[in-house]
Amino acid sequence: MAATIKDVAKKAGVAPSTVSRVIADSSRISLNTKKRVRKAMKELGYHPNINARNLAVRSSQAIGVIMPSSADKALQNPFFPEVLRGIGAFAHELEYSLYVSTGENDETTFEEVQRMVNGHRVDGLILLYSRNNDPVQQFLMEENFPFVIVGKPSKDESEITYVDNNNFKASQELAKHLIDMGHQHLGFIGGSLELTVTQERLNGFRSAIRENNLPLSDDYIVHTEFLKSGGTEAVEKLFALDHPPTGLVVSDDLMTLGVIHAIKEIGLQCPEDVSLTSFNNLYLSEITHPPLTTVDINIYQLGFQSARCLIEQTKNKEEPAKRIIVPYEIKYRSSTKPLYS
Repeated sequence: MAATIKDVAKKAGVAPSTVSRVIADSSRISLNTKKRVRKAMKELGYHPNINARNLAVRSSQAIGVIMPSSADKALQNPFFPEVLRGIGAFAHELEYSLYVSTGENDETTFEEVQRMVNGHRVDGLILLYSRNNDPVQQFLMEENFPFVIVGKPSKDESEITYVDNNNFKASQELAKHLIDMGHQHLGFIGGSLELTVTQERLNGFRSAIRENNLPLSDDYIVHTEFLKSGGTEAVEKLFALDHPPTGLVVSDDLMTLGVIHAIKEIGLQCPEDVSLTSFNNLYLSEITHPPLTTVDINIYQLGFQSARCLIEQTKNKEEPAKRIIVPYEIKYRSSTKPLYS
């Protein structure tokens, strides 16, 4: 015979009404009591009727996660599974489900967001990107629907909750690291300029160049996809220049793997001929040859904090917008060396 709320209450030593409040994740119930009740539910194999409860409280007990278009390419980059792991960890603590968008392009992604919002399929959304003139972001603001951005909003920053790193400062530090090693011809490889993360990292790179009175030509800046193939394409352009760069700031570790492969193809070596710095500190960055000097942006925490902020919004519509900056750390490894040593 299936366990009931009364059975759970008896085992946990609380009133049935307390069990109901724990199921609803009431803030009035202490964390210790919630743990005790949830443990009793698990031991008894009790599963609440989520559909009935959600109907009563007008909640789906689910959050949506919007991948950049297209999702199939995005999931080739280990950044996204890791940020989803962080989101899922916090959501799991509060028994929320995840609804991940798999739109193939901007149009299908926008249509899917409309279905999620208008169909009350989720209580809020996390956007795993931020770009200029994004119709998804505009739609969510018009609908006054809870959402959080992983990245820095392109505008209306004060009205939007976002979780990000200081990408400007991190990129500035990478470029300065190369300059301190004697490199004067530096190149930058980034993603689409529509993405605010690319703009922030490019601006930080340019700032370091200007502060050290070094020349900077747009020929040394390449924008491509956050994929290994993107790094390969960038090398073809940069190393066709009359004075190829001796140091590079690359916006993503996966792109950097493509760079390493491509420079080997043209007879060069890293770091003997080209020093490389990168972003994200993916698990690949330590085991590649050479191990990458890269910015650990704490991807898991970006996801975890975005889920926390979103669920706080869904529970309190008056929750003020937040600006969460997750600390980064540069991991100095073997992909850079002084130009003359």
